[in-house]
Amino acid sequence: MELDPTRLKIMQFIQDSGTDLKNASMAIGRNAAYLHQYLHRGTPRVLPEDVRDLLGPLLGVAPDELRHPNPHPGRVAVAPPRRFPGERPSSSPAPNQIRDYPRGSASRYERGEGSIGITGQGEARGSAAVHEMDVSVSAGPGAYHDGPEGERALWMFPEAVVRHEFRARPEDLRIITVEGDSMEPLLGSGDRIVVDTSRSLPVPPGVFVIWDGMGLVAKRVEHIPHSKPTKLAIRSINPDYPAYERLAEEVRIIGRVVWVAKRL
Repeated sequence: MELDPTRLKIMQFIQDSGTDLKNASMAIGRNAAYLHQYLHRGTPRVLPEDVRDLLGPLLGVAPDELRHPNPHPGRVAVAPPRRFPGERPSSSPAPNQIRDYPRGSASRYERGEGSIGITGQGEARGSAAVHEMDVSVSAGPGAYHDGPEGERALWMFPEAVVRHEFRARPEDLRIITVEGDSMEPLLGSGDRIVVDTSRSLPVPPGVFVIWDGMGLVAKRVEHIPHSKPTKLAIRSINPDYPAYERLAEEVRIIGRVVWVAKRL
């Protein structure tokens, strides 16, 4: 995208400070691609106030120097949230609502103090954004890319569900689509699973998304006790698929599956 005057100025400030986009992003508590996305892909459309307050001192300038003139971000159109009897109305998106967007053109959801806000295009307090990756668990070698280029959509969950039901941090979760029938009836082709990428040890045993040396798969994974070198037992739920073993060093565990969405 063509850089506007404010973005050009911020890029110059970053160069003059002797840092780079990645390190500056991490220094203000954002993910490593945050400022790259802001400058080159337009998300967020404007820097939020809390980001300016942190980035300004880092670059040796006043936070107001990073402000866009007369920002008028648009609102994201969302369907009214479903409410149950007795539930108080809320402006937050409905649980599990998915928003698709053209890659590189939509707003990102940035983590605030005790909430998730939609920066640049409205905000949804009390909700947490989980990124859906543009891959499936039967993808070929190298298909899993955990970064901005590999994202397809954002799902919004109540923050309490993420923290207390999933027992996870929003930034550690990814949504991936299942292909194939090896995990039926638990997981079917087309199901979307939530994967906690912070949980990469198969203790206790459970269903994980792994790279097993041949492909990206969702399987039940269990550590084989007393194995030297350490081995993992990898099993399907569908009895038509045989179990197999791999050396632990041959397997990359992407994360533990903590939730599934099915179409009935």
